[in-house]
Amino acid sequence: MRAAVLRSGEILVRDDVPEPEPGLGQVLVQVKACGICGSDLHFAKHGKEMLELGRQMEGMPQMGGGGDGRGDIDLDRDVYMGHEFAAEILEAGPDTETLPPGTIVTSIPVLLGMDGITPIVYSNTVKAGYGERMLLSAPMLLEVPNGLDPRHAALTEPMAVGLHAVNRSRITAGEGALVLGCGPVGLAVIAALKLQAIEPIVAADFSPARRRIASEMGAHEVVDPASEAAFDAWKRAGGGRPLVVFEAIGVPGVINEIMRAAPAQSRVVVVGVCMETDSITPFFGISKELSIQFALGYDPMEFSGTLRAIAEGEIDVTPMITGEVDLDGVPGAFEELGNPERHCKILVVP
Repeated sequence: MRAAVLRSGEILVRDDVPEPEPGLGQVLVQVKACGICGSDLHFAKHGKEMLELGRQMEGMPQMGGGGDGRGDIDLDRDVYMGHEFAAEILEAGPDTETLPPGTIVTSIPVLLGMDGITPIVYSNTVKAGYGERMLLSAPMLLEVPNGLDPRHAALTEPMAVGLHAVNRSRITAGEGALVLGCGPVGLAVIAALKLQAIEPIVAADFSPARRRIASEMGAHEVVDPASEAAFDAWKRAGGGRPLVVFEAIGVPGVINEIMRAAPAQSRVVVVGVCMETDSITPFFGISKELSIQFALGYDPMEFSGTLRAIAEGEIDVTPMITGEVDLDGVPGAFEELGNPERHCKILVVP
């Protein structure tokens, strides 16, 4: 079969990828759509650094074979990627009861097997969403409801990231939000804040295109930091409400600047993934009694709840989808996504 793979930092399209074969408890699916995630762009450029940081971390759960993000991936071999997907069931593995062939499904990107749990994120062995076919775990499948377009269902995974961040923040009615960065993660946070009827939602980004999408996703106020400081915009729009800041930029210096400028007793939720060493000034935080937490991923209830919200029209992902390519277009799409004025989310439709 055909698949786009990463090898030595380059995206290649291969015509000779071995066909995946479903085992016990697994199903073979045809990929209908898969979103290109910012984390895949990071991995393509900084895979070596990401793996080294993974090796340094302690306290992480052990995963099965095929690549768990802690250094057992060979970057000089084909690396399969693509974890924001919707797919059609083709056939089930032996002694496996599941939904019938032809059903459109999505799933949390993990594969259950005899050797444990393997993430469908980066792997030398486990096929993923940038290919024609892949394996999924029958117990993890969620049927896509209401005739929802698979292209929209594929965004369940990134939108669940935003819902998880908002849930982790414990933001409540009467509090407002400032979202710094309107890339896909920031936009997912905005959609989740809107879902929970939080107001006002103030969003800041240098990109006019992303500010426009932020408004369409539910931000009440959008600001260009080059023209007005984000926290000045919050003071103008917030009406003295308690503030939760969502950092969705992920570059060095941003957390410290938030600590310097945020109102006293604000809460800060970091969802931007910074790949470099950063520093903060603790005096800012302790003087203003700031709370800082980090959020990543989602739980199964948040994933299924996000799919339901998209299917029922409570979350409209349409503004985020700015392009669509086939497998041959994946290398170019990785390049295009470096320009925030041109694209937000590109879907791969094999």
